[in-house]
Amino acid sequence: MAEKIKLTRPELKRQRDVLVRFERYLPMLKLKQQQLQLTLQEILQQRQKLEDACEAARTKFEPYSGVLRDVAGVDVRRLSEVTQVRTSTANIAGISVPVFEDVSFPEARYSLFATPTWVDKALADMRQISRQTAELQVLDRQCELIRAELTKITQRVNLFEKVRIPEARENIRRIRIRLGDELTAAVGRAKIAKSKLTATGVSGRQLYALPDGINGTRE
Repeated sequence: MAEKIKLTRPELKRQRDVLVRFERYLPMLKLKQQQLQLTLQEILQQRQKLEDACEAARTKFEPYSGVLRDVAGVDVRRLSEVTQVRTSTANIAGISVPVFEDVSFPEARYSLFATPTWVDKALADMRQISRQTAELQVLDRQCELIRAELTKITQRVNLFEKVRIPEARENIRRIRIRLGDELTAAVGRAKIAKSKLTATGVSGRQLYALPDGINGTRE
């Protein structure tokens, strides 16, 4: 449904100003949309590589899952569980997202002489898997935040591009038609009045002033 507006000269100016603002703002929105799309694509690629590495490591350790728990009194799985994830914050296209820094693990206390030599290697490898898993979770959070912002920006781009700008242009067109019709009618009335005055003997050099604001030109 067309917007109800006043078909007047002041409204024409207002609608033109609105259109200028919309047309200036739309390219900035589109630029931000592109930045978010590119950033999301890069994060998804990074995440896929990390997930593939984690999956390969898990597959490697799966056959040994039965012997990794409580080896000579050492609970390798428990010692490889993350106790804290450390992150920083970065600004991406105007939004704050967490960035993975590192993780903390329980302190590993066991006798190097009373445990098999492969326990150290297994613990290091499993901690690496846990570290990668934690990093994946941070990347998932980045994707979540960027997708949410991208949805908002895309909605605003569509609003300006498909609704607001066409609406402002249509309003300008309607007002110009109305003002043009009013001008044509005013000129017609002036000519009729002049003809009547001429018929009653008024000098042809005596001009009949047009209504205020009518200058004989179309907008």
